[in-house]
Amino acid sequence: MRRLANLLIQFLPTRSVLAHCDIPCGIYDPAAAQLAAKTVLTMVQKINQLPTENPTVNDRNSFVRMVSVKETHAEICKREVLILWTDYFKAEHLEKFPNLHDLVWKTTKLCSENKRAVDETKANELIESVDKIAEVFNQTKK
Repeated sequence: MRRLANLLIQFLPTRSVLAHCDIPCGIYDPAAAQLAAKTVLTMVQKINQLPTENPTVNDRNSFVRMVSVKETHAEICKREVLILWTDYFKAEHLEKFPNLHDLVWKTTKLCSENKRAVDETKANELIESVDKIAEVFNQTKK
């Protein structure tokens, strides 16, 4: 049976997945969300620097790759914020920071907006919003 399972594993498509555990490990950090938000802004800035008239094949290739990275990192940012929201923040944090629910909701909405558009203002708003979550997080660690 083990041999059959090993044989199947060799031929079936597989992919690695990453997930934050549902065991209360206590290892939480907003840094990943902050880095992802900064990546979104950097990609928006780079996209805006590309030529709009007579783009080369390399320009178009760069555009597609930058959009892909921007959208991927906006999704990473959303996932990391939601991990903090669902796994780290507790009722006592909401009592101490009553705007936390609204802040997280608006931040995740900004993640979605940044996936849909190439907007430097929205990318900066995302960084500011994630930084506010990080500030709350850091205050809860004191």
